[in-house]
Amino acid sequence: MKTRITELLGIRHPIIQGGMAWVAEYHLAAAVSEAGGLGIIGAASAPAPVVRTQIQELKKLTDKPFGVNVMLMNPNAAEVAQVVIEEKVPVVTTGAGNPGKFITMWKEAGIRVIPVVASVAMAKMMERAGADAVVAEGMESGGHIGEQTTMTLVPQVADAVQIPVIAAGGIADARGFAAAMMLGAEAVQMGTRFVTAKESIVHQNYKERIFKAKDIDSEVTGRSTGHPIRVLRNQMSRDYLKMEKAGASLEELETLTLGSLRKAVMDGDIKGGSLMAGQIAGLIKQENTCQEIIDEIIGQAEELFARGISG
Repeated sequence: MKTRITELLGIRHPIIQGGMAWVAEYHLAAAVSEAGGLGIIGAASAPAPVVRTQIQELKKLTDKPFGVNVMLMNPNAAEVAQVVIEEKVPVVTTGAGNPGKFITMWKEAGIRVIPVVASVAMAKMMERAGADAVVAEGMESGGHIGEQTTMTLVPQVADAVQIPVIAAGGIADARGFAAAMMLGAEAVQMGTRFVTAKESIVHQNYKERIFKAKDIDSEVTGRSTGHPIRVLRNQMSRDYLKMEKAGASLEELETLTLGSLRKAVMDGDIKGGSLMAGQIAGLIKQENTCQEIIDEIIGQAEELFARGISG
């Protein structure tokens, strides 16, 4: 299935793995790339030497294209931006800010730059700045979210820019993939589905919580702080929302969530950890390899497209 994204990135299938903090490390990214998609290492708030090690370890597992997600709120973002150049990373995705000050240096190094955007205005700004493509991410996604839904955001971004658009948020199977393509996307980015992959280092408790999730099991914390985050409902999210409603300060709220994602991913703390997951969690029922996930989605999507064409 060829699109401008597969041609741009040199990948077989138009499926990209989200650059999730603590989750998107080199084992998972390498497995996605080996399966024909684009694996992404999530730099998150890691220091530059840690990111460098992750990149070097990934290269031992695959010679396929891969990327690094640079979180621009990271105090080490400038150093990480330099590391991806030195390590000849082929693709960079960005989140949590405007990557404008890094785009020129990345482009001069031959890196494909793909910012994650949550609005048409940001997509147009990134196109003017020289981005190769954009990820239009709807609020159905897990973790940090915007206000637009995928269904409304993707077609408006696709109409507004000439560069390729990648859809993200609420996509976990062939139906979501096909719908995204019909909305004008040329690839999809998935996070929650890959959280549960066999190659994912995420604790089994976290994965099982996703498998057991119902359609109404996610909620959004942090709206009062300006940094809304979608998680699966648990004791931590209930405590957070109760404190938020009572007018707790940002410092008090941050104290509650300090290290909570690591607790969930590494320790399997499903009560006090931050179980970031999208609204699509209710569709995910079993653990599969990255190869199985991608083959299933592409195979079934091709059947859906063929059925649609034939009437």
